[in-house]
Amino acid sequence: MKTPSCPAPSRREANRQSRREAIVDVAAQSFLEQGYAGTTMSAIAATLGGSKGTLWSYFESKEVLFGAVIERVTDAFRAQLSLILNPDDGVEAALRRFCEKFLRKVTSPEAIAIHRLVVGEANRFPEIGRIFYARAPQQTQRLLADFIEGAMERDELRRDDALTAARQLTALVMYGGHQQMLMGLIDALTPEAIEAEVDRAMATFLRAYAA
Repeated sequence: MKTPSCPAPSRREANRQSRREAIVDVAAQSFLEQGYAGTTMSAIAATLGGSKGTLWSYFESKEVLFGAVIERVTDAFRAQLSLILNPDDGVEAALRRFCEKFLRKVTSPEAIAIHRLVVGEANRFPEIGRIFYARAPQQTQRLLADFIEGAMERDELRRDDALTAARQLTALVMYGGHQQMLMGLIDALTPEAIEAEVDRAMATFLRAYAA
């Protein structure tokens, strides 16, 4: 029996989606180059060659548009988590793979630039801190916590609060090279440095949670 295929989007829907992506592209560049305060809906509309009314028909505010930028940056990584965090691979192997992918993600040039933007402007614009946290760290930690909770239920890890454990593991992975990159002390992490960071994070985490 054939599985019914999803209907192809209409030309109008495809054009609208393409326009939305173009708006997010321009907004992402503006946020990173001009900062949150320096980015305006008027300037984005001018760059796109349209009216503010058209822009607002897609995004009702700069805050909502910033959320769309963060969502796109984090979507692909979250989609990978179900493959990365596979219990059939064994808890240690899955967590090690998560740590490596996670560290590569958060130390990418785009991720570092966004993190600096949020840290630099969240005091004046608390909404960007809330948006970033809800769409990036919080979602990643919850997905990781679900995996850890399953491992605890199977007695593969010591039973404790899974969300706390997830937060601790992500903090362990980010404490070294990621902080140095945020401060501009180093430009990038070598593959050898990433492996060493992951080894240290995993060793500490397993000392605390190994069953």
